[in-house]
Amino acid sequence: MLPGGIFLLFRESAASLATRTHLEGRLAELLSENFLHKHRHRPHPSEVRSWARSIPALTNVLVEAGLGEVEMLLEYGLPLTSKRADVILAGVHPATGEPSYIVVELKQWSNAYPEDGDPLRCRIDAYPGPVLNPIEQVRGYCDYLVSFNGALEQAPESIAGVAYLHNATEFGVAGLRDVMEDRRGRMFTGEQRGALLDYLRSMLAPKPGAEAADALLQGKVRPSKQLMAVAAEEVRNREQFVLLGEQRLAYETVMSAVRKARRSNHKQVVVVAGGPGSGKSVIALSLLGDLYRRGVPALHATGSQSFTKTMRKVAGARKPEVQKLFRYFNSFMEAEPNDLDVLVCDEAHRLRKTSANRYTKAALRTGRPQVAELIDAARVPVFLLDQHQVVRPGEMGTVEEIREAAAEQGLECTVVELDDQFRCGGSDAYLSWVVDLLGLDGNAPTQWEPDGKVGLLTADSPQELEDFLSAQRATGYEARMSAGYCWKWTTKITPAMTSLPPDVVIGDWARPWNVYGDRSLLGAPPAPLWATDPAGFGQVGCVYTAQGFEYDWSGVIIGPDLVWRTDRWVVDRTASKDPSFTKATPDEDVDRLVRNTYKVLLTRGMIGTIIYSTDPETREKLRSLVTPGTEVPTAE
Repeated sequence: MLPGGIFLLFRESAASLATRTHLEGRLAELLSENFLHKHRHRPHPSEVRSWARSIPALTNVLVEAGLGEVEMLLEYGLPLTSKRADVILAGVHPATGEPSYIVVELKQWSNAYPEDGDPLRCRIDAYPGPVLNPIEQVRGYCDYLVSFNGALEQAPESIAGVAYLHNATEFGVAGLRDVMEDRRGRMFTGEQRGALLDYLRSMLAPKPGAEAADALLQGKVRPSKQLMAVAAEEVRNREQFVLLGEQRLAYETVMSAVRKARRSNHKQVVVVAGGPGSGKSVIALSLLGDLYRRGVPALHATGSQSFTKTMRKVAGARKPEVQKLFRYFNSFMEAEPNDLDVLVCDEAHRLRKTSANRYTKAALRTGRPQVAELIDAARVPVFLLDQHQVVRPGEMGTVEEIREAAAEQGLECTVVELDDQFRCGGSDAYLSWVVDLLGLDGNAPTQWEPDGKVGLLTADSPQELEDFLSAQRATGYEARMSAGYCWKWTTKITPAMTSLPPDVVIGDWARPWNVYGDRSLLGAPPAPLWATDPAGFGQVGCVYTAQGFEYDWSGVIIGPDLVWRTDRWVVDRTASKDPSFTKATPDEDVDRLVRNTYKVLLTRGMIGTIIYSTDPETREKLRSLVTPGTEVPTAE
């Protein structure tokens, strides 16, 4: 890890890298070793092939242009994400003498053509689905870096972006040029080697680039824009988020389907699937904001009361009509077919078998699947989901369920997978550690190896956990405590009470659950706003109030419903006080749902997580996995 939380696989001048490549012939092997060390898994073979073929192609161009002293930053990790730019060139601008940077996206493609006439999405014969136009891809990287690297904040003009398709002819990729090219996004093919040489010389002087590279790598990483804090501007006025890679591809896939629907009465289902923090809700808000501004009839729906009510409060604070954009999955039982152009179904893993509940009128108790109702309601129904966040019996939102529901109506269903993630500091290693810790993929818990992206600690008492979080809040971070549903919840607060009842009692430490219901009480926010209102600290949140949200520091209390015994986890359903678990809920379902619950709680923290277990043997197991003294990021 470098200063400022920046990651890259390798850094060297173009001349040194050219010599290494020619003399040693092992650049790809070196990068593979560095990749394994940093990410703790091997790179995909296609990525290794790309390193072996594409990086030398760029290096040779730089040397030929007389720019051997320019610094090459290989596989530069974009701040707070797991996304990487292929190469960033760092040097000095020949006219101004100031630092000059070029983000380079390298492609081995020889041919590519627009998907359905849409140049933002392109089709490559070797790939099963469409991918984002590399001009737009590299432009997104530049925009993102300006937003999140302090070295570029005051000099946004110092960065440019280039896609170099060194195997391509102009004829082979002509359709991609229908996308606007500008300073942050332009494309050169193998046929344009001379033009690329001239371009590089116009942006970089034949001088050492080490100082400029140092400045970029030491630039302060600005925190990720909190989803709720910018929702109002996102929906009402303009884009606040930069969508990267598959995020942008998902966005463009939906917008293409919307254009097709409006042009030819076409109906298409789109599914966007990804893990915690992969940007599903950012995509949802970006879509809603853009459609809303264009006057396209669209609504946002979830199965989460907390998420929907928070969106209504934040995004619709001064515009009541904005609040009406946020609905629930069961709001469409009487909707006219295709009455909407777009229905954005966020947190779609919380879909239920039917929309009917005890308050539903008898005439509407048809047994029709909820997913079918949602598909019926719009020409372009969009489902954003994480299949591993199902935490309640009866929740059934999966890619396969939605595919089958679309097929039953003879509809096309397009699936976009979000492989990158933006939560937990963009740490793939931490998310993998959580999955292994809980045995969700059948693996055993592993030792946590600090990766510098996210902090991880264990506490010996709930007071120690709370004190640590309080200290983080004092330095400018936001923090929350959450726990498994192992304590009864006081649902009725009487006028005689002067403080919230201490529901979560562990020894001599006691704190209330978050407020039950939709009203603020005794200085505490209502349940839907627990995760986003600063007054939420001091109460303990459960999975239903935490799911869908993020905060800087997360304190997680693992209750007696999940304990470690000798060599395995044991789920004790009798320790759970979750009213959604009934006698009819099978043991294997309870086991899966309890583990999923803790996965959700353990993946809320953007900066770090501190864990405490009420069980001594489990505390000892956690201590053995988390090295004391793990580096903890501090506020600047």
